[in-house]
Amino acid sequence: MELKESVRIQNSILNTLEKRALVYMAGKMPAWVTSDMMTLVGCVGSVMICIGFILTAYSINWLWLSIAGLVVNWFGDSLDGTIARVRNTQRPVYGYYLDHTMDVVNEILMFVGLGLSPLVHLNLALAAFICYLALTLNVSMNSHLRGEFKLTYAKFGPTEFRLVIIIVCLLFIFVPAIRNYACPITVLNNSFVFGVFDWIALAVVVVLGLMWVETIISDIRFYAKADPPKKNN
Repeated sequence: MELKESVRIQNSILNTLEKRALVYMAGKMPAWVTSDMMTLVGCVGSVMICIGFILTAYSINWLWLSIAGLVVNWFGDSLDGTIARVRNTQRPVYGYYLDHTMDVVNEILMFVGLGLSPLVHLNLALAAFICYLALTLNVSMNSHLRGEFKLTYAKFGPTEFRLVIIIVCLLFIFVPAIRNYACPITVLNNSFVFGVFDWIALAVVVVLGLMWVETIISDIRFYAKADPPKKNN
């Protein structure tokens, strides 16, 4: 079974530096380290993130586990494909299926773990997860229809997203004023107390939602031209 690989479109802020580092690390990996092993490492990182977030109910210092998990997740998730490309051992069909399946598993662990923590309301975490999945689905559709695999939006990709989360976690650990911030709000006669992470999650929902809508409008225009209406004979 053959599958034509899509063109990877990645123009994030850290892309050039990250690509060099990943190719270097992939070249230094022992032969027994496989792409599948790196995919598993990435999943282990997501489990660490999830557990760290949930355990902040007992101590904010558990965020260190989540920070370590973000690094481990980046290491595994970024190197699995890089190793295959460096060694010229790509498996487009198997790799595509496994990579995207594990991406969903990783996203579930991270977003649900955050929602089950005292840092963010579960509804907001799930809303952010839904928006992220919507963009992911759009990327997958365009990968097949346009032959383009877009990994970044507005110069932001998965690596930049992880870095922002790490910075926020560090601020929570070292700046008590940010950690203890609480803002009571009322929505549809329901009262909530919003912390800094809640506002960040809300901003993520809005930004991802707008990006999704903008992408849909742009893609519809493209496909309308590529596949015009048929004229009746």
